[in-house]
Amino acid sequence: MSNVVTVGLDLAKTVFQVHGVDEAGRTALRRRLARHDLVEYFAKLPPCLIGMEACSAAHHWARELSRLGHSVKLIPPQYVKPYVKRNKTDAADAEAICEAVGRPNMRFVPIKSIDQQAVLTLHRVRSAFVRQRTSAINTARGLLTEFGVVAGKGIQRVAELRQRMDKIDVDLLPEEARAAVTETFDHIDALTERIKAVEARIVAWHKGSEASQRLASAPGVGPITASAIVASVGDGRQFQSARHFAAWLGLTPRINASGGKEHIGKISKGGDRYLRALLIHGARAVVGVNFRKDATPRPWLKQLLARRPVNVAAVAVAHKTARSLWAMITREEGYRKLAAQAA
Repeated sequence: MSNVVTVGLDLAKTVFQVHGVDEAGRTALRRRLARHDLVEYFAKLPPCLIGMEACSAAHHWARELSRLGHSVKLIPPQYVKPYVKRNKTDAADAEAICEAVGRPNMRFVPIKSIDQQAVLTLHRVRSAFVRQRTSAINTARGLLTEFGVVAGKGIQRVAELRQRMDKIDVDLLPEEARAAVTETFDHIDALTERIKAVEARIVAWHKGSEASQRLASAPGVGPITASAIVASVGDGRQFQSARHFAAWLGLTPRINASGGKEHIGKISKGGDRYLRALLIHGARAVVGVNFRKDATPRPWLKQLLARRPVNVAAVAVAHKTARSLWAMITREEGYRKLAAQAA
């Protein structure tokens, strides 16, 4: 094992597959390891380059193996797939990872710290609770619609919907149905309280993070968005430019070019869906403020709204905000307003 310089590690829940090569690229190691044997085995292995797919538990194992003196790199799974030969097995995946990690133009995922993962855990739980609450609201709306009880869209109208249910006679809404829908409303209230509790912890972390507070100074960016970006991106040095960061978020258009002809389509919607949604929601708020009479003039946005729909303009604002956030992260400075906006 002393001649192993590069290792591909295929992660799993209980059984891990290891594939190692020497300096000439020849296979020098093939082995399956149980979960409890992984750290002990790599502790005996001389320091080498270890590649893993950036999947569940990858950051945990990357931190553990880095403590042993190894150089660990995480690869997006979609970049490993082209190196898999024929059938997909654990051994083939480990070999493909070992091959991909040695490519000079390969892109890697930075290893997250425990603090970053802890904050992202809060965001994942909040996102799950929001989805459950939305599902419960849709359930209540659908059930009450069957009895002729309706209200406007939006979570702000849930209280109105409940009031209308309480006012309807028992002849139109039987007690069995009323009890079932009441349980749904109670579930919505409980989820709302849990969401507020999780958001309070996120805001508390945000107040203790200088980088997160800097990002929150940008228009359309609040504590939720700022903390999520800081925890996901870190110092942002893994991106070559602001456009690379926007492309990672899926906010840049798809390009289909062949034979000197180039066609620019819709945004790619790749990368982190959660961060992209937060930025677009914040951008919609910025676009909405632009329609107020007392709003600060934004010539660029006003001209864009004159020729494009509101949703398209919101995505453009999100793209612009993302590029500004990358500059703020890498330069460690706050948001700088344009001279036209300041005037």
